[in-house]
Amino acid sequence: MERRTLLKAGLGVPAAAAITTTALPAPAQARPRYGGTLASGLSYPWGLDFLPDGSALVSERNSGRILRVRRSGAPRVVGVVPDVYNDGGEGGLLGLAVSPTYRTDHWVYAYMTTTDDNRVVRMQYDGSTLGRPEAILTGIPRGRIHNGGGLWFTSYPSLYVTTGDTANGALAQNRASLAGKILRLRMDGSPQRGNPFGTHVYSLGHRNPQGITMGDDGRLWSSELGQSTWDELNRIQAGRNYGWPRTEGGDGRGGYSDPLARWRPAYCSPSGVATLYGRAWVGALRGQCLWSVDISGRGRGRKVRYFHGTFGRIRSVVRAPDRSLWITTSNGGGRDRVVRITMR
Repeated sequence: MERRTLLKAGLGVPAAAAITTTALPAPAQARPRYGGTLASGLSYPWGLDFLPDGSALVSERNSGRILRVRRSGAPRVVGVVPDVYNDGGEGGLLGLAVSPTYRTDHWVYAYMTTTDDNRVVRMQYDGSTLGRPEAILTGIPRGRIHNGGGLWFTSYPSLYVTTGDTANGALAQNRASLAGKILRLRMDGSPQRGNPFGTHVYSLGHRNPQGITMGDDGRLWSSELGQSTWDELNRIQAGRNYGWPRTEGGDGRGGYSDPLARWRPAYCSPSGVATLYGRAWVGALRGQCLWSVDISGRGRGRKVRYFHGTFGRIRSVVRAPDRSLWITTSNGGGRDRVVRITMR
């Protein structure tokens, strides 16, 4: 079983977030509080991952910039990734993942859209400047929408990659296509040993999964944007088919893997996801909130909504080494920020 190496190394927001649902409340140690804005004035920050010293690298979707954000002090641009393409839709510089062996190899991985495809690249970062990208997986179909873009490293190491169906649902069921899938790669981009089909594909039948994370127990989770009926939080298992476009939100005993939790898109439209204190914490774009989903207790699957309307659209949700959550917003127009959420 693979496990993530977790220790890689005042804007008028109320101090406490009100619960705005009748679901069971989270336990006391899992009640989120606003912990401060760490960076502001950004435009569409997307990916976020932590360096060994506890600072984070953050990508901007449209500009191709990567910034270093610390608990204190102004954020600093460390580089601009060349050839990032955004046509006014959902493509661009998306997920980031710091190598689990960063202390020795200094690799930073990114998911990006070009004029030809979506691809996974890696760059050397020496703590000062960012090197040129080296493509390790190309040919992932791209579209104006549904590009996926999430990255997550385990300490095996394996790199998990979420890809969207590019609004062509047939690709999600086509094992020969890299679209509408969750992929599992080695660090050089080749298929990981033991993948269920002998290719890059780890699971299939996904519409537009963006968030990807692994809990302390080794279970893999992904958040997926639905079409018009159901958004999903899925436990991802090797070789499973999650049903899109044949089903949305689960089919019971119909043969596809059903989600642990689901939402109407107006209340969620999920992007980032992190696990902490037996919960999956899911960032909602259209729903403009942070959802908590019980993934381990007797109330498994129960949902609680926090910060509704406080930050606007929430994109990334990442667990920090100090067991806080860092989130990014996705409001555009230079109005976005990186926010720290503490647990009390």
